[in-house]
Amino acid sequence: MAPTTSEIIAAVDAGHATARADLEALCRIPSIAFDGFDMAPVHESARATAELLERSGLQDVRLLEGGGAPPAVFGEVHVDDDRPTVLLYAHHDVQPTGDVDAWTSPPFEPTERNGRLYGRGCADDKAGVVAHATAIAAWNQLGGPPVNVKVIIEGEEEIGSPHLDAFLAEHGDLLAADAVVVADLVNWQVGTPSLTYLLRGMVDVAVEIRVLEHAVHSGMYGGPVPDPLTAMAKLIAGLTDETGALVIPELRKGLRSPTPEEMRRLEALDFDEDRFRGEASLGADVRLGGDPDLPALQKIWMEPNLTVLGIDTPSVQQASNAIQPIARAKLGLRLGPGQDAKAARQALVDHLNAQAPMGLEVTATPGAAGDPFETELDRPPVRAMLAALEKGYGAAPVLMGSGGSIPLLGPLQTANPDASMLLLGVEDPDSRAHGIDESLHLEDWKSACRSVALLFAELAG
Repeated sequence: MAPTTSEIIAAVDAGHATARADLEALCRIPSIAFDGFDMAPVHESARATAELLERSGLQDVRLLEGGGAPPAVFGEVHVDDDRPTVLLYAHHDVQPTGDVDAWTSPPFEPTERNGRLYGRGCADDKAGVVAHATAIAAWNQLGGPPVNVKVIIEGEEEIGSPHLDAFLAEHGDLLAADAVVVADLVNWQVGTPSLTYLLRGMVDVAVEIRVLEHAVHSGMYGGPVPDPLTAMAKLIAGLTDETGALVIPELRKGLRSPTPEEMRRLEALDFDEDRFRGEASLGADVRLGGDPDLPALQKIWMEPNLTVLGIDTPSVQQASNAIQPIARAKLGLRLGPGQDAKAARQALVDHLNAQAPMGLEVTATPGAAGDPFETELDRPPVRAMLAALEKGYGAAPVLMGSGGSIPLLGPLQTANPDASMLLLGVEDPDSRAHGIDESLHLEDWKSACRSVALLFAELAG
């Protein structure tokens, strides 16, 4: 006889203390895969993840390496050729910490405060890694999962998955599935589960303006000699209007408008501007950016926007009275549904290279690119996931979009055209993923673990 909902939840909850310890152990590893960081912790994180998956009961657990990519981790348990196959996705790499001194507690020493676990990667996305392992372990306590299960834990999601094409060419056959569960999204609010069906795309471009071979005295040369930092500021400012909305038509090419059903969903979610401002720490007197005639959720989930991710400049503390020889910046462009990431990236590169303020040498270099993603909602696995979320959280789930990006999803959907992509939240609006004092709501995380386990039963029928 198949386990009941109560028995599945009890099995998950019985393993919660172990799951919590496993999560904290993973979060102590500074697995930052960005250029310039030590890659040894990323490899350590991959090995620790593999050990966790083996303990959960997965078979054939292995590190997938090659092509210079940080290691991913794969494992599976095969039940029966006639049973559905679910692929569980998360990532074990994390964002840099930013200013360590600005954290309330050390970013790689997980610390609980007021029902939340604080630390880099606690929410994004080591909570997803451990949720998958916890669901599998619970089913092994119940006699084994009722469906075939595969797990893929990526090691370079936070840097835009630059080795994705080579990875799928080598390992794509391992990822065939009927449903793909991605535990790397944000719930609508604490206590309210969400199924995300829409993600923005993402590209990044580095731009350099070179003026001189070396710095020169700003008093002796200032005026006739252009300042590259001022030129960079003007170059970037020319990409948007006074509201921050993009003004370069090529950067909006292919963008589709929301459907009437999507607009009804946006309105039904009842966007709370005060809450949004509080979550973002945005002052009440600051106007919201973007086209003022568009709903805020449409701008977050369905509109392209530009962010200056970084600028190389002398620090204010160490600034001297000199004109710098070079200015460099990194720009991030989020893309709305229907847009092509590689085309948008090239359009941004072409536009920047075509600008030559005062005849200066401008060089734009393309970086990562990931397409926007949409999942088809009218499918049995989607209905199964919604049912599992309601049982796991004890609350009705909502359908929502996300302004974030997961580059793997588009190619994975192309490789599995009949698979349903099920995007779950382990974060909430207070998680501050990528920011200072990132945190995980522990009770919601327990509900997410329950929901993944319950999905197996829903898919089995």
